[in-house]
Amino acid sequence: MESESTAATVPAVDIAGVDKVFPTSGGGATVALTGIDLTVAPGEFVSLIGPSGCGKSTLLRLVGDLVEPTGGEVRVFGEPARAARQSQRYGIAFQQAGLLEWRTVAGNVELPLQVHGVKKKERRERARELLELVGLADFAGHWPAQLSGGMQQRVAIARALAERPPLLLLDEPFGALDEMTRERMQAELARIRLETSTTVILVTHSIPEAVFLSDRVAVMSPRPGRITQIIDIDVPGRLPAPGESGDAPALEEAVAEAEDVREQAAFFQAVTAVREALRAGGGS
Repeated sequence: MESESTAATVPAVDIAGVDKVFPTSGGGATVALTGIDLTVAPGEFVSLIGPSGCGKSTLLRLVGDLVEPTGGEVRVFGEPARAARQSQRYGIAFQQAGLLEWRTVAGNVELPLQVHGVKKKERRERARELLELVGLADFAGHWPAQLSGGMQQRVAIARALAERPPLLLLDEPFGALDEMTRERMQAELARIRLETSTTVILVTHSIPEAVFLSDRVAVMSPRPGRITQIIDIDVPGRLPAPGESGDAPALEEAVAEAEDVREQAAFFQAVTAVREALRAGGGS
C-alpha cells in the first residue's frame, strides 16, 4: 500500500508524449495533438488556452477517457485514464449544462449518485450540500427551464461534484454566458475550488478568465496542437490555492476582494504574457 507521503507526490494528471490522430473519410487522417507533455499537481488549477481547433477539448477528453490517445500515456492520480474513469475519479461539465428538463434541480444533481446505486436519503443529503455550495439551496425543487443560464451552469458543476471527485474537468463552461454573469461565475468557481480542494483543468478561449482562475496556463499552438508555453500566474489578491489560505479573511470577504483583481496592473501584465505566448505560438 502507498504511504501518505508517496501518495501526495503522485500527480493528479500526468500526460506523457500524447498524440491524437483522427481518421478521415477516404483513408486520410487529421493530427489533432502531437507530443503533449503536461503534469498537474493535486489541488492545482490549470487552464488550456489556444486558437479554435487546436485540440484543447480533445486533450480534456483524453484525460477523461472519452477518447483514447493514438500514442503516449495519460494517468490520473497514478491510474490509467480508463481506470480513473471507472472509479469516478473525475467530474466533467461542458459549455451546455445538459440538465434533464424532466428532473428538478435536486434531481439533476442526484443523477450520478442514483446511477451508481446510492441510497435515496444519502443522495438527497448530498444534493442539499452541493446546492448550498453553489448558492442554489432555495432552487432545489425548481425545473431547469426556470433557471438562468448561469444558474444552470452552477447546477451542472454541482452535479459534476456529486461523487466527490478529486478532479474536475471543465470544457468552456461559461462560454455561452454574458460577460457580467461570466465574471460572477468565475468568482463562484474559484470559491468552490477553494472549499473543495478539487484539482481543476479548464478549457477556455478567454485569456482574462484563464488568468483570473488559474495557477498555471498551458498555451497551445494551432493544429496539430502542442503545448508551446506554460505560464505561472502570480497575481496578488487572487483567491489562494487550497491549503494556502492560512489566516486569510472569511471566505465571503476573500471572494469579494478577489473581484478587484481584474483591475490590478499585475493582472493586465499576466493577460499580456498569455496573449504574447499565443501570438508567438501562431495563435493570434
